[in-house]
Amino acid sequence: MMPNRTKSELAHLYFNPKTHKDDIPVRPIENTMRAPTTKISNFLDEIIRPIFDNKCSTTAIIDSTSLIKELDKYAKRGLLKSSTLFCTFDIRNLYTMLPQEEALNILVEFLHPHGYRKGKGIPLDAIRKLASIVLEENVCVYDKTIYKQMLGGAMGSSFTLTLANIFMWKWQKELVRRQDMTGEFYGRYIDDIFMTRNRSENDLKHLLKDANTWHTNIKLECKISKSLPFLDIILTNNNGMLTTSVYHKPAAEPYVVPFISDHPRHIFVNVIQTSLTRALRNSSTFEIFNNERINIKLTLLYNGYPSSFIEKQFRNFFSEYINSSSFLPFIDNETQFVTMRNKLLNLPTARQSQVSLSAATADIDNDQTDDTHQEPTRAAHEQNKQEHTYGNKLIVHYTHEQRFQTFKSDMHRVYDNVFKDTPVADVKLIVGNKNRRSSKNELICKRPKRSLLINKPFKKRQRKPKQSRKANISDPTNQQSSTLPTQNTSLQATPKILKKRTQLIFILLLL
Repeated sequence: MMPNRTKSELAHLYFNPKTHKDDIPVRPIENTMRAPTTKISNFLDEIIRPIFDNKCSTTAIIDSTSLIKELDKYAKRGLLKSSTLFCTFDIRNLYTMLPQEEALNILVEFLHPHGYRKGKGIPLDAIRKLASIVLEENVCVYDKTIYKQMLGGAMGSSFTLTLANIFMWKWQKELVRRQDMTGEFYGRYIDDIFMTRNRSENDLKHLLKDANTWHTNIKLECKISKSLPFLDIILTNNNGMLTTSVYHKPAAEPYVVPFISDHPRHIFVNVIQTSLTRALRNSSTFEIFNNERINIKLTLLYNGYPSSFIEKQFRNFFSEYINSSSFLPFIDNETQFVTMRNKLLNLPTARQSQVSLSAATADIDNDQTDDTHQEPTRAAHEQNKQEHTYGNKLIVHYTHEQRFQTFKSDMHRVYDNVFKDTPVADVKLIVGNKNRRSSKNELICKRPKRSLLINKPFKKRQRKPKQSRKANISDPTNQQSSTLPTQNTSLQATPKILKKRTQLIFILLLL
């Protein structure tokens, strides 16, 4: 966790515009990749996040798929009626409005009732001190000026998200209690909250007005209706029946990665597969799914995707549920749709698997006393694991371009020819590619000059002893010492000359 003074840099601030909102507000984000507190932030996040995922799973919304499952359970219990209201609200500027000292106290308060006195062998007092360093020593650069954050945490620091979730755990206690008393649903996705209500709209407004006074820094922006968007779905109470569909923001335009763009072929395949998967999960009826499927195809055609390529990927996606001799490359009846959707909903999403794995590690190595003889064993295990994973692999990445279509095969061919029948041949070559930076990154993420970010070592001025001019001239010792810098300079230049000569000899040998 100790920062490297030679590699550490100050965080720098930039802003992402929220184009889907009125007046286009901006979201402040700090690039903290090389900040001095980044290692501490990542370490605390590894300790605390699994505990939060494990203990707060009942009120956490992982993604839109998990929300659909929970609301299906709510409807099966007979609680979804024709008069049921949906309510969504988000917390205004949650990350930047966290009171630092109070958030640190709530962190300890969260760990105590769940039986934790240590995390990974570290006492709670030490965890609190480390967390205070992440919050209170957050310094960033913007427009050639250095700022220190006095309220909230850095949006871009991994631990800030976990701390914000724990702060909301304390704030929402009363709201969750009231919802549980009436059997209503309550779920939160970071700073976005979805809840149901079987009482009048005025009663719900009164509840939210009351919740707005629970903390001076927490202000709600709410919407109440029988049909509301949340994350990437639209949830509708259709006379006591839950209807869901894919939500497209009003500012969204029909653009995906153009087919003529300089990207690997699998990127275009993933665009289609991901769109169809989301449409199938989020569409509650076959008719809604068909409309979304048509919208996907029109969007792909608009972005230059060949019709033959689209139909091939559609057929691959629905291959398990359609006949190979079928003329249509997609499912064409309600039964096929329901079967395929239920199977897809029962499979965990990537995000759900990640959270489940995190929650499963909540109690590993927690609340254990320090054991000196276990540390070398753990370090040796991690070292062996790393050697087993990367010791026999050589990984090379290059920026993808269409003109380099045969680059991977060429690299493998040259590698095999050069190192054939040598020990290096046992090392596996992996050639990967990376995409070019998007225009959004090029236009928004403006990095300041590195001279503002790097750590400049402080050099103490050494006072030279005052000597008279006559003493310098008359004393031969002083004359000899005055020539030493010239000798040192020539000695320092000698390796550079040798290096250039060596390079020249090497070039001549090649010729």
